[in-house]
Amino acid sequence: MRSLAFLLLVALASAKEYERCELARVLKAHGMHGYYGTSLADWVCLSYYESRYKTTAINHNRGGSTDYGIFQINSYWWCDDGQTPGSKNGCHISCSEVLTDDISVAITCAKRVVRDPQGIEAWVAWKNNCKNHDISSFVEGCGV
Repeated sequence: MRSLAFLLLVALASAKEYERCELARVLKAHGMHGYYGTSLADWVCLSYYESRYKTTAINHNRGGSTDYGIFQINSYWWCDDGQTPGSKNGCHISCSEVLTDDISVAITCAKRVVRDPQGIEAWVAWKNNCKNHDISSFVEGCGV
């Protein structure tokens, strides 16, 4: 438990808030455009509404789980925070790993989530704010 608290403090000390186009370029470089039928605009929109592009975003849920990082990876289903009873840890990672400026682990986990039957609809913020909306502005002017 102490090591998780330490890792969280280290992650928070190196907080990064991506710029919209910067994030779009990073996501494109990691193969997110077209991944399981998604677009870069989907991912940038999702990240905006989930975390406002902040790598260290943490949100506690009513059911006892917590969401972590730029994609708000859930501690019950996808990562282990050492605090959520019955964690499934579908990405086989510690939740602290998605709280860093290098979002490679978060991207790998997001790819795992989107391969699940729910797909990108696993993210409520995407369903509520991005689905069936014109989200082209999220990548407009980014050259991606």
